[in-house]
Amino acid sequence: MPVIRRELWFGFGLMALLIAGAATMLLTAPVITNGHIGLLMLSLVVVAIMLGFPTAFTLMGMGMLFTWLAYERDWHRTLDLMVQAAYKVMANDVLISIPLFVFMGYLVERANLIEKLFKSLHLSLARVPGALAVATLVTCAVFATATGIVGAVVTLMGLLALPQMLRAGYSTQLSAGAITAGGCLGILIPPSVLLIVYGATAGVSVVQLYAGAFFPGLMLAGLYIVYVIVLAKLRPGIAPPLAAEERRVPLPQRLLDLGATAERRALPFLLGALKGRRNRTVPMGYLLRQLFVTLLPLLLFAAVALMSWRTATAPPPADDSGGMQQIGETTRSEPAAERGGLQEPPSAGGLQEPPSSGVQEPPGAGGVQDPPGAGGVQPPPGAVDEATPDPAASAAAPGAAPADTARRPAATGYWIGLGLGALVMAAYYALLSFTRLEIFKMLLSSFFPLLIMILAVLGSIVFGLATPTEAAAVGAFGGFLLAAAYRQLNLGMVKESVYLTAKTSAMVCWLFVGSSIFSAAFALLGGQELVEQWVLGLNLTKTQFLLLSQVIIFVLGWPLEWTEIIVIFMPIFIPLLDNFGVDPLFFGLLVALNLQTAFLSPPVAMAAFYLKGVAPRHVTLNQIFAGMIPFMGIQVVAIFLLYAWPQIGLWLPQLLYGR
Repeated sequence: MPVIRRELWFGFGLMALLIAGAATMLLTAPVITNGHIGLLMLSLVVVAIMLGFPTAFTLMGMGMLFTWLAYERDWHRTLDLMVQAAYKVMANDVLISIPLFVFMGYLVERANLIEKLFKSLHLSLARVPGALAVATLVTCAVFATATGIVGAVVTLMGLLALPQMLRAGYSTQLSAGAITAGGCLGILIPPSVLLIVYGATAGVSVVQLYAGAFFPGLMLAGLYIVYVIVLAKLRPGIAPPLAAEERRVPLPQRLLDLGATAERRALPFLLGALKGRRNRTVPMGYLLRQLFVTLLPLLLFAAVALMSWRTATAPPPADDSGGMQQIGETTRSEPAAERGGLQEPPSAGGLQEPPSSGVQEPPGAGGVQDPPGAGGVQPPPGAVDEATPDPAASAAAPGAAPADTARRPAATGYWIGLGLGALVMAAYYALLSFTRLEIFKMLLSSFFPLLIMILAVLGSIVFGLATPTEAAAVGAFGGFLLAAAYRQLNLGMVKESVYLTAKTSAMVCWLFVGSSIFSAAFALLGGQELVEQWVLGLNLTKTQFLLLSQVIIFVLGWPLEWTEIIVIFMPIFIPLLDNFGVDPLFFGLLVALNLQTAFLSPPVAMAAFYLKGVAPRHVTLNQIFAGMIPFMGIQVVAIFLLYAWPQIGLWLPQLLYGR
């Protein structure tokens, strides 16, 4: 009860500050303009949301009320504005991908993959300091990428990982911080609904946002993991190593019948078991299946090496366009014998008639006649008569392959990569015991299906093979296949997923409608212009503007959720970017990193309440908040790293799309 009382006082204090600031602004202004009324509307919206009113309908109600005041109580124009705003949202085809991605997430969530994924990852990382917390972060990152549903990931990991970490002697704060911070990674890592909402609000390509957010998301997850490993190494009492019993992986009975042991090397033993008396009690098909699983990484490496060799040695693309050139294109200076077909004269910009001639009819002559001395239509100077073969070209032709079809020798980098890959394969099979083989089989049934689906969805978007909407449809179909493969697909599960998808999508779409009406009212009242004049009057540099905007967003993350920050405040910030030369794509990446705090900062830290709902009774909200604070600090460090080195987020969009 004291915790709730302090949170209430904190919220009421923030609301009082907002109301006091709005009142001071109105009382001290020499002339109260419509812009001041727009700022008052903004303050009232924030206070109403903090009081618990539905965000979408609060935005619509405030927007219509103040639009009615701006239009001097003209209901017809007010309703026209509402209809236009709603239609603009309905006509935005980018938003179609939201229900498909959400549906994919609910299907994957109900396929019950997360338990197998966590178990296989924590066994594979058993020797790493803080193995359970590291496995929790990796599981959250993978599952958040596949689902993007923060509440579902935090809740499932709270049920699955928190009891195991507490039983293993992990600190309550570290356990809670790892679960809440890892579960929020789905806000940033594609396919993120936040990036779709930001792209639709700011007019930025969602494809480029996905490409730009990929490496910052990996960087943030990597910083979390490094922090946990270093902390566990320096303070082993907070995250003790796993006991030998918890790291033990039981072997199948048939392998035990063959004489296999946990630490015995798998590949030589299985090859030797194919012949001799030891396999009399084990079917040959079982041995071949085990051997195929063992050799699967090698087969995959061979396939990748072959495909890379074909790409590295492919001949350069032929420039032959059938003898035709585009008008205005510069003619390459190559020998005439190598240029076949119709050629343009070197100085001509198109087809021209020979000077002073052409096909003419002399006076008094009957029929079409050539003028005296003209041999018909003459080829331009320097053109080659196709009927007369070039002796040099014909001499080189017999038995010689065309130069543009011969494969190039592979570059040195290819052979270096191939050698490094071969060394990795050799080390892998030298260390592959039967215990590690069983862990690999567990990963094969839990981690790799999700990874393939994620790469298929994101790869098709990033490399331009599909639009986000098309890739989301493929991802939803992949979620169907995963649920069916794990025997979780049934009518009840599909109905529940469809219902939750419709509920979430309706919330997002109504938010957009409310945001559109609110933004139109804010601009109509002149609030945007007033904010722009105030910011420009501060004479800020680009760095100061970015710092100010990110601090404001960070503070707004305390009382508001990311959806409210995006739909209410991004339309205010976006028009200011051109004045300071800020790329909207780069600004969106900074905002996405910053809005991680919206789920981790009290008093509206939703991730903390999701975890508290499934945590043991002795785990308090204060402990969860204390565990989240170091990860919030890591998020701030990640924001500064992205600002200091923008290429972390901009390199991939520049490489793929030439930004």
